[in-house]
Amino acid sequence: MQKKSKLTLYIFIALILGIIAGYIYNVSVIKAINDNINTADAQVKAINTKLVLLNDTTAAEHIALRAQKLQQLKISKDNNSIREGKLEGFTILSDIFLRLIKMIVAPLVFTTLVVGVAKVGDIKAVGRIGGKTMLWFLSATLVSLLLGMLFVNVFEPGKVMHLPLPNSYLSTGIKKSALSLTDFIGHVFPRSFIEAMANNEILQIVVFSLFFGVATAAIGEQGKIVIKAMDAIAHVILKITGYVMKMAPLAVFGAITAVIAKQGLGVLSTYGIFISEFYFALIMLWAVIIFAGFVVLRKPVFKLVGNIKDAMLIAFSTSTSEAAYPRVLIELERFGCSNKIVSFVLPLGYSFNLDGSMMYMTFASLFLAQSYDIHLSFGHQLSMLLVLMLTSKGVAGVPRASLVVIAATLSMFNIPEAGLFLLIGIDPLLDMGRSATNVLGNAMATAVVSKWEGELK
Repeated sequence: MQKKSKLTLYIFIALILGIIAGYIYNVSVIKAINDNINTADAQVKAINTKLVLLNDTTAAEHIALRAQKLQQLKISKDNNSIREGKLEGFTILSDIFLRLIKMIVAPLVFTTLVVGVAKVGDIKAVGRIGGKTMLWFLSATLVSLLLGMLFVNVFEPGKVMHLPLPNSYLSTGIKKSALSLTDFIGHVFPRSFIEAMANNEILQIVVFSLFFGVATAAIGEQGKIVIKAMDAIAHVILKITGYVMKMAPLAVFGAITAVIAKQGLGVLSTYGIFISEFYFALIMLWAVIIFAGFVVLRKPVFKLVGNIKDAMLIAFSTSTSEAAYPRVLIELERFGCSNKIVSFVLPLGYSFNLDGSMMYMTFASLFLAQSYDIHLSFGHQLSMLLVLMLTSKGVAGVPRASLVVIAATLSMFNIPEAGLFLLIGIDPLLDMGRSATNVLGNAMATAVVSKWEGELK
């Protein structure tokens, strides 16, 4: 317990030091570069406006404006490269930590899930636990989306902020199409287990592990040797996790410093209303998740939240819930959850139960509609909610998954895709809250299913 509290303290200190260091570095080093980028981007925007008004593309003025635009784009690109180079020393700390975590996650999911499924035994038991798990996941997803819709309608951040909107013909460069059925199948079923492991495709690893675990249980005595070996490997990987976690405070410091140094504290004041309202909505979602857990678990639910606070801090600081996976797995077993339930439910949660991301999708999509003064009726908003519920499943392995899903949804409701420019700048700050919430949601789901199955000590 003393080691745990020390780690929490070190992470919290790293968080504060990162904010201070990031601010100092932004003011003394990065601000001048940011000014150059902003000036160049403003020039490009002004030139684009002029180009739209000129119909004759062969006119001397049109050619001159295009040449100026290319020059300003080069200035912006060059300064971006310089800025990334200046931040490299900080980002490398979090990059090393995240790479080490990714190194652990895939084999940990495979070994623990195989052991969990093999211990469950028959396919009927796997189906029963899977049914209860998916019932919780779908309920949590629906509640998260509805809460996002409720709070964005109550606060109306888009109308209050009156932010200048980008030109609708500009492209954000984010993939706009939703996952097709073919894409979804590709994310679920592996064509190669080795490829799935190499790419950290958690859902594909889960599918293979389910087959492997059921088959291992089916072959009887010989299977017990495999289970014993997998169990031993899982414990070795958990030991490695302990070593890697000692780096967590350094990684937190590097990640926070890089975000604040790049964006500056100004981004908090410019978008302060939207950020604060979104985080208030997240806190309300936390309250709902904890209350739902309390209904099933009673008072021990507060012990569970205390146990996973380190994991939530890591997810918050690094903007990825994946970084917290090994820690959550350890803490759930310490809490008293059965190893076989944890090994089964937690990996599924990382693909199907992203509560924080779900809330963000409705909140952000309707925020953009408000910013453009596009009125969406209650029926349209419910339609958007259902679309988000379907298109978001299976995108956990997609980079910037939330923005991809939002981009796909905007086009379906005639909201200009260029509105995403309003979110891209602050997305890292919002992603921190989403990631911490995803960790809480998955830990609670695992504990609840353990209780339902009578496997909670």
